[in-house]
Amino acid sequence: MEMKEFLSEYLVDLNLNAKTKEEAITKLCQRLYDNGCIKSVKEFVADVYEREEEGETGIGQDVAIPHGKSENVIKTSLAIGRTETIDWEGEKHQPVEIIILFAVRLVDNTSVHLKLLSQVASKLGNDDVLEQLKSAKLPSEVIDLFIN
Repeated sequence: MEMKEFLSEYLVDLNLNAKTKEEAITKLCQRLYDNGCIKSVKEFVADVYEREEEGETGIGQDVAIPHGKSENVIKTSLAIGRTETIDWEGEKHQPVEIIILFAVRLVDNTSVHLKLLSQVASKLGNDDVLEQLKSAKLPSEVIDLFIN
């Protein structure tokens, strides 16, 4: 399983301009829809929020990794957005600038989902990668961070 299978420059928005968690998730879901990765923005947003209720997805270092595993997903993909700092976890005041939204097909077994999470977490554990994510000028630079 290679990361490049799940990434596309069209799924990277370095100027997300979201003011809230809800807006960030919806905009990234729209990008997934526009690129044929999900069947419905509204339904996948609901799937993501269903998962959000199970636990926090703000992981620190200004990063959040919301995800949904759903029959609404056509192609397992990652949508990546960068925005001005927003409050991710409400009362806990978790600041977030980088959002990596996982859209996972229901038919993909759990190991695909866990491998993706593991590979992304491994990259995000590197301070240099985080700094480059925050300063990247082009979507291709973001993709390169995850596949190299």
